[in-house]
Amino acid sequence: MGSLDGRVAVVTGAGAGLGREHALLLAAEGAAVVVNDLGEAAHGAVEAIRAAGGEAVAHTESIADWSGAESLVKTAVETFGDLHIVVNNAGILRDRLLVSMTEAEFDAVIAVHLKGTFAVTRHAAAYWREQAKAGVTADRSLINTTSSSGLHGNVGQVNYGAAKAGIAALTLIAAEELERYHVRANAVAPGARTQMTESTPGLGEIMTSTVGAEFDTWHPGNVSPVVAMLAAADCRFTGQVLRVIGGQVDFYQGWSPAQTFTADHRWGIEELAEATAAVPAKPAKVAVGAQRAVQQS
Repeated sequence: MGSLDGRVAVVTGAGAGLGREHALLLAAEGAAVVVNDLGEAAHGAVEAIRAAGGEAVAHTESIADWSGAESLVKTAVETFGDLHIVVNNAGILRDRLLVSMTEAEFDAVIAVHLKGTFAVTRHAAAYWREQAKAGVTADRSLINTTSSSGLHGNVGQVNYGAAKAGIAALTLIAAEELERYHVRANAVAPGARTQMTESTPGLGEIMTSTVGAEFDTWHPGNVSPVVAMLAAADCRFTGQVLRVIGGQVDFYQGWSPAQTFTADHRWGIEELAEATAAVPAKPAKVAVGAQRAVQQS
C-alpha cells in the first residue's frame, strides 16, 4: 500500500528534472499521474511510470496558455475520475541583468512560472469548488514551486525572482481562500541539480560536485519526498513554504518587521531620518542553498 493510493495528481514540467522525480515518486506511492510537459519529454516519463507498474498519461499543452491549463485539469478528471493533487513545477530561465533584460525575456518567465501556476491553480480550484458544493469532502493538495531567488533575491534573475516571489504569495493566499473547499496549499523551494540550475553560472560546478558521492546533496530526487508528504491525504500542513536541499528542510516565515519606530504624531522628515540613523543602510544578505555552498567553498 502506498501513501497516495487512490489519489490523482497532475505534475507540470514533469518530463525531466524535479518534475519527473516528483511524478515518478507520486506514482510509486500509488497516485495516478498526469504528466505535463512539452513534446516527447512527457511521454518518456509516462513510459517510465508504466514500466514500474504505475498509472500515468501525458499532457503536452503549455500551462502558460489558459486553455492548456484548463485541459490539463480536464485530462485528470476525464481519465482518472478526480483530481486530488496539483504540483506546479514547470519553469524556464532567461537570466540577464536588469539593465539588459528585454521585455520578451521578462514576459516569457512570468508567463510560464507565475501565470502558469495561476492558470492551473485557477482551473483546479474551480473543479474543487464544484466538488465541495456537491458534498464531496476529499482532501485536495496544491503544491507550488518557489525559489530562494524569490525568497531572498539573486543577481541576474529579476524576472525569475519576481515570478517566484509571486508564487509564494499566491500560495499563501490560496491556502486561505481554498480551505473551505478542503484544499491545502503549500510551496516548496528546491535546491537541486536540473537543466536550469546547471546552466546558471557558478551553480553548475557546485551541483555536479556531489555526483557519485554516497549522498548526492543536489540530486533532484531529494526534493520529491517532501512533495509526496505534502500530497498525502493525512498531511496537516497548509500555508507553508519549505526550502529543501539534500537532507535539510527549512520551514519559512514571511516578511516580518526587523525594527519598529513609533511616534504619537506624523513623522517629520528629519526627525525620522535621525530616529533611524542606526538602521543598516542595506539589510544583511541571507545565505541559503547554493549561496551558502559558495561562501563555504
